[in-house]
Amino acid sequence: MRAVRFDDFGERPYLAEVPVPEAPTGGVVVRVEATGLCRSDWHGWAGHDSDITVLPHTPGHEFAGVVHAVGAGVDRVRVGQRVTFPFALGCGECAVCRAGASHVCPRQWQPGVNGPGSFAEFVALPVADFNVVPLPDAISFAVAAGLGCRFATAYRALVDVGRVQARETVAVFGCGGVGLAAVMVARSRGARVIAVDVNRDALDLAAEVGAGTVVDPADGDVVEQVRDATDGGADVAVDALGSLATARAATESLRIRGRHVQVGLLPPAVVDGRATVPMHTVIARELQVLGSHGMPARDYPRMLDDIAARRLAPEKLLGRRIGLSDASAALVAMGDATAPGVTIIEP
Repeated sequence: MRAVRFDDFGERPYLAEVPVPEAPTGGVVVRVEATGLCRSDWHGWAGHDSDITVLPHTPGHEFAGVVHAVGAGVDRVRVGQRVTFPFALGCGECAVCRAGASHVCPRQWQPGVNGPGSFAEFVALPVADFNVVPLPDAISFAVAAGLGCRFATAYRALVDVGRVQARETVAVFGCGGVGLAAVMVARSRGARVIAVDVNRDALDLAAEVGAGTVVDPADGDVVEQVRDATDGGADVAVDALGSLATARAATESLRIRGRHVQVGLLPPAVVDGRATVPMHTVIARELQVLGSHGMPARDYPRMLDDIAARRLAPEKLLGRRIGLSDASAALVAMGDATAPGVTIIEP
């Protein structure tokens, strides 16, 4: 099969012929029909993810496809089934998984991190019965490929962690894939949404999917703009980018007793261990600082129901579609400003 690989961090990825993986005991092999290109993949390629320890490496962690083979001990999954998976797979046995939080399982396994990922024609996954998400026929592979990391992450961050309510104000910092999904999800809950980004095209798309106000740092101090637009501060602020500047600005843009939700990754290699929020502001305003990381497989049906009912339209966030032959260049380019929307790789 064909797969995108890189031999060392920061070296040019390339397309290679590699063996089709075998289904592990308890696991499956999925024929990849679509996989999303995510900035987390770029972080891994750049050497910012210490969990990637085996080289050469194939990235890719959000995907959808058809079950190609099942391993011994698999009961719930069948060959030919349309499926997707969360980007963080739980072990299914520990207390965390049993409590329904498999997305933060201490023994979690991530495709494209802990093993070969989905920038390939086939990908092998462990613990299939516990982690598989059956994909309804009404949801395309391309849409599903954008759910696993960005959309599902934003959904849980806004609905379950941030607990956004109707008529609240939500400020979303960063309008990449996660941020645009956060805008759409917040608006679907009846919130008033403010989108912040340096890219005018991204802000235009944010307005199209639900932002009532857009804020460009080029127009002045971001915190002041958000506070002016919300009459004193947002109820919820989401850092969907992951930087020292956006984490601080999001926190400082909150009203008294507001809620900061950190979704964007701040890898230690990028911020040199200095990622902070202004704790004096947290104390003085009694703010809540909340972290959110993905979504467990068991919670996907709620999101899929919202999509089927047209309360959410993730297809609006899809950008260009490319093949595996173009994936290497697209991965490297993630380090620079890119066009808004989710790039889908279709092997």
